[in-house]
Amino acid sequence: MKDQIVEKLESAEIILKKLQLPKAQQNERSQRVLLSLANIRPADNWSEASAPLITTREIMNFIETQYHHAYAANSRESIRKETLHQFEQAGLVVRNRDDFTRATNSSKNNYSLNQEIVDILHLFPDKGWEDRLQLFLDSVGSLVEKYAKRMDRVKIPIKLSNGKEIKLSPGKHNQLHADIINEFCPRFIDNGGIVLYIGDTASSRSEGGKYMHLEEEILLSLGVPPMAHDKLPDVVVYDTNKKWLFLIEAVTSRGPVSPKRWIELEETLSECKVGRVYVTALPDQNMFRKFSADIAWETEVWLANNPDHMIHFNGDRFLGPH
Repeated sequence: MKDQIVEKLESAEIILKKLQLPKAQQNERSQRVLLSLANIRPADNWSEASAPLITTREIMNFIETQYHHAYAANSRESIRKETLHQFEQAGLVVRNRDDFTRATNSSKNNYSLNQEIVDILHLFPDKGWEDRLQLFLDSVGSLVEKYAKRMDRVKIPIKLSNGKEIKLSPGKHNQLHADIINEFCPRFIDNGGIVLYIGDTASSRSEGGKYMHLEEEILLSLGVPPMAHDKLPDVVVYDTNKKWLFLIEAVTSRGPVSPKRWIELEETLSECKVGRVYVTALPDQNMFRKFSADIAWETEVWLANNPDHMIHFNGDRFLGPH
């Protein structure tokens, strides 16, 4: 059994080298991942290679049960970022072949080998496999481009007031981001406002400093220091006529403008020179019912499925800073 494991790892290394993967993606981790993606066990022939849809967790389980190498739970990110991403970029694998609209942070994200790679593996190590591999290398650019275009078709477009277009990866949270900019802003902010910040929905706030759009100079002129960027809500929009800064949390699973969050933002923006309007944006009434008890007073609520209306969590006035 040990000899079979060693033989399969050595074969996987040869294949990765011939596929011209960078040296960092020829190591034993990448060899084991390739074997998992191909569903090749130590005693299997390469002619039995297949292309199941497999999650990162399932890859780790396969490696542990079949190749007797256990990875720590926190190794999942290393496998994803240091092997699978590079395999995807090189045209070896496709992510979410079964559903290109799946959100990037979904637990159902999966990977599978391209059929071209499976065909190469079926021939290994006999004569002809390297010829088939060369055909793949000659066409890999068009293959990667084809899948990139397919992914691009399901992305969510948003257009900023300056004419710039941003395309967001599919997912409920990003759809709500788009709804805020495309539906909320034109209705409730003069001339749609200027979008100053859009957070990166693929990253948690604790990672800090990640965003899809940032107008740093304008934020700085309003008294929002750079160090505050990682604490900002999902979307920040400036109403130049009223001199109001809209701070909007997009809520699909957690994180409305709660009393605690309101205090945190007020402290972060203590030097801000303009009025601040806090908004919790939710997709529908069901999500509103789930979070209504957590929403702070003197803030606003907007539901994307009823875009013409707002719910005011304040007693003394309607929309505006407090």
